[in-house]
Amino acid sequence: MEGVPRTVEEVFNDFRGRRSGLIKALTTDVDKFYQQCDPEKENLCLYGLPNETWEVNLPVEEVPPELPEPALGINFARDGMQEKDWISLVAVHSDSWLLAVAFYFGARFAFGKNERKRLFRMISELPTIFEVVTGNVKQPKDQYANHNSSSKSKSNAKVSRQTGSESKVVKMSPLLKDEEESGEDEEDEEQGATCGACGDSYGADEFWICCDVCERWFHGKCVKITPVKAEHIKQYKCPSCSSKRARV
Repeated sequence: MEGVPRTVEEVFNDFRGRRSGLIKALTTDVDKFYQQCDPEKENLCLYGLPNETWEVNLPVEEVPPELPEPALGINFARDGMQEKDWISLVAVHSDSWLLAVAFYFGARFAFGKNERKRLFRMISELPTIFEVVTGNVKQPKDQYANHNSSSKSKSNAKVSRQTGSESKVVKMSPLLKDEEESGEDEEDEEQGATCGACGDSYGADEFWICCDVCERWFHGKCVKITPVKAEHIKQYKCPSCSSKRARV
């Protein structure tokens, strides 16, 4: 079958694409996702697609399905619990589904022990959807990503961030100042190296912005904030924090 991932790298790219789509549904697109999960409708599932998009749809009709299916009937629980708890529940089920799909491909194409271990290690380097949604994002301390994007890129980050708008310097400077003075705040450093929306590591050529409420870092493109727009923001609140305040 064309387009079916067959190598460890292809399966991981498929995983990452689906994961990005699911994160969008549960963060930046959460209002749209919430509206589509009407409890009056039939059993609905949240699907992450390899092209980094998402959709809410009925489960497939064929039995057994070609791929493992997401949690069924997520819409029925929508109005029966607090929204943040419902979103967290969907996130946990989405994490489970992503693993099921990835290792389905691994089993289908007879990945050996070392290939399965490599795939799981690559997957584990990314924060889970649940961690992203709840704000509990932590970068594994023993992975190569930490060496490449924490201490090394932090020195580059100060220069690259200051070459843009003044607001970028304002948003980033508290983190950089804390790191330079104390050197002990590993949590802040780890969060600064990982986007709270997509989970990818910091890139020196990318615009990032920090939420003044939860202090998580985001690619500007992930939260639809440009450097120009950031100049006019006195206190930035990420989509998750903005929606929490609106519902209180």
